Amino acid sequence: MSMPSNGCICCSRVIRLLRSLNIPALGHSHTANISPLQVTESRGAMLQKSLGLSHTTAMVVGTIIGASIFVQPSEITRQMPTVGGILLVWIGAGALSICGALACAELASAFPRTGGVYVYLTETYSPVVGFLWGWAMFWIMHTGIIAAIAMVFARYAAVFIPMSDMGLRLTAVGLILVLSAVNIFGVRHGGRVQTIFTAAKVAAIVLMIIAGAWLTWGQPMSAAPIGAEASVTLNGFALAMVAGLFAYGGWHMVTFTAGETRDAATIIPRALVIGTVIVTACYAGLNAIYLRVLPLETLRASTRVAADAADALLGSGGAGAMAVLVMVSTFGAVNGIILTGPRVYYSMAQDGLLFKWFGETHPRFQT
Repeated sequence: MSMPSNGCICCSRVIRLLRSLNIPALGHSHTANISPLQVTESRGAMLQKSLGLSHTTAMVVGTIIGASIFVQPSEITRQMPTVGGILLVWIGAGALSICGALACAELASAFPRTGGVYVYLTETYSPVVGFLWGWAMFWIMHTGIIAAIAMVFARYAAVFIPMSDMGLRLTAVGLILVLSAVNIFGVRHGGRVQTIFTAAKVAAIVLMIIAGAWLTWGQPMSAAPIGAEASVTLNGFALAMVAGLFAYGGWHMVTFTAGETRDAATIIPRALVIGTVIVTACYAGLNAIYLRVLPLETLRASTRVAADAADALLGSGGAGAMAVLVMVSTFGAVNGIILTGPRVYYSMAQDGLLFKWFGETHPRFQT
């Protein structure tokens, strides 16, 4: 008699655990024989459909552009020591992200339900896969990302208000609490905050690109490679692409809010494509400015690339201006993640894969 595989054992244990918690067994979801449109309608009655194209596009852009673009260029430069290679990585990572967004857009059209990726994994593979992904989101991925970005906000706030390590932690916690409160009062408020801060960060990035191009007009980029022995390798390109793709992460989170988006099957796919194209253009332009104003050696060694570039462009006030930009960027990113993430747990609870109270909505604010 053959022994069961480790995967089957793990799945069986998960199912037994869920049954012990009085949660319906996986593989027998109450939505199994219901069309996606019917599911959307039944759940949509409990959620306000307040989000439009501007809100969802702002979520895509705002959750992608957090803090990575202000630090990741140094990691990419260490792996790709030529200007052409660096720009190729940023454009290539953007192209791959757009391809991913197109695939996700197709799924969003097919399953316009609250929960996004959780729904896609559940419907295309099995409820076990969807549950494990959502469980990891709850305990590790989502919470860790929020905490990390909030700490970046606090560190840049310390440029203006010096604070101790405890002060940094309290500032990060305060940011999370404030934005959580905003989103409790209604998805419309969270969407407005997201739109305002995303517009502000994109405007600031575009302004920096224009200012950099104007002030360095006619100057060549730092075309010399790092060191006489520097060369581009396949391994280096692969590692640089990993760093680049990390900076583009987060575009899928808008799919979590499908149940609160007007005409989600149409709007979310558009937002995914428009948002990733905007981010790709911003990243490529910003890195072109970095390469114009900073030598490759400096770019490679820097731990605050954007601040160094701003100093080179604007003088001593550049660091302060960049600190404001990073604070605006991280503020918007944290808001976007707090706005979208709980919709995954709501959808899981609606499917009977988490405790029932995870799927409840506020009687007044419908959040």
